[in-house]
Amino acid sequence: MKIKYLVYTLLLVGIGGFIAYRISSNSAKNEDSKDKGMNKVMTLSGIVVEPQTFDNNLSLSGSIEANEQVEIRSEVSGIVEGIYFNEGSNVSKGQVLFKVNDLELRAQLTQAKTREGLASENERRAKLLLQKEAISQEEYDVARADFKSAQAQSQLIKAQIAKTSVRAPFSGKIGLRSISPGTYITPTVLVAKLVNIGKLKITFSIPEKYANQIKTNSNLSFKVAGSTENYTAKIYAIEPEVEIATRTLKVRAIAENRDGKLLPGTFANVELPLDIIKDAIVVPTEAIVPVQNGKKVFISNNGMAKEIMVETATRTDASILVLSGLKAGDTVITSGVMSLKNETPVKVKVKL
Repeated sequence: MKIKYLVYTLLLVGIGGFIAYRISSNSAKNEDSKDKGMNKVMTLSGIVVEPQTFDNNLSLSGSIEANEQVEIRSEVSGIVEGIYFNEGSNVSKGQVLFKVNDLELRAQLTQAKTREGLASENERRAKLLLQKEAISQEEYDVARADFKSAQAQSQLIKAQIAKTSVRAPFSGKIGLRSISPGTYITPTVLVAKLVNIGKLKITFSIPEKYANQIKTNSNLSFKVAGSTENYTAKIYAIEPEVEIATRTLKVRAIAENRDGKLLPGTFANVELPLDIIKDAIVVPTEAIVPVQNGKKVFISNNGMAKEIMVETATRTDASILVLSGLKAGDTVITSGVMSLKNETPVKVKVKL
């Protein structure tokens, strides 16, 4: 029995020693692999930063609006007796668009004219009597007030009659109508929309940090969806304050639209030229790494990757303007930056 226990003990000791040996061996291999990984030099691409002239263009989204736009409505209620425009046609300023029946108003005007004539005669007689001191000044003032009131009533009805002929407030293109002859119309009924698209407004907003670079009469270019043509516009108005919620400044430009290709309500891709920057620091967009507190890049410093926080501005398709953090002569790493860590050994192949 003692021999049996001795054999079991030796087996257990042997198995335990083997396990300890394997653990020690694996740990040693891991340490060797780690040391080799730490000492491995990463070969990456990069550029040497050189000052250059940067055409600072800001890409923005804007909306196209009609130069002038109004909803055509009637100021008086009544039956529409005539429509004098074709849907989708051009109309001239002052042109009669439609007419509301005014028979009742004309009858009221006749009645008011009669009262005005009687009041005028009473005022004339009262004036003669006042000159003869047959009536008091107060009695004459009452007669004159009655005449002026009747006169004002006639003028009011004339104004109401004039409103029955609805005219175009400006020249432009009129849209689809929602009435027909014989329709009873009220001021709440939208008849049609009139727009002037000979010129168009482009409204867009810029970040507040560019506010001091925007000036009126500056030119810009823009494109619309479905067209490759470049259009030009001129800034004519700038909002006097920055919107607190968005920290942006609203700007408006105007563009010619003589051929009518541009339509109000569409989006515009605006290219706004800003100040040309000399001796600018520009790096490829792939070199920028977004982080929680901003943006960073890696530079090669004595064979090691060094993390640098940068402040950026305008971005183009291939590059981005760096305002601070880099200087001329720095070697910026442009490949493998997402997996790169600070103080990693690197070998940078500089692109010429």
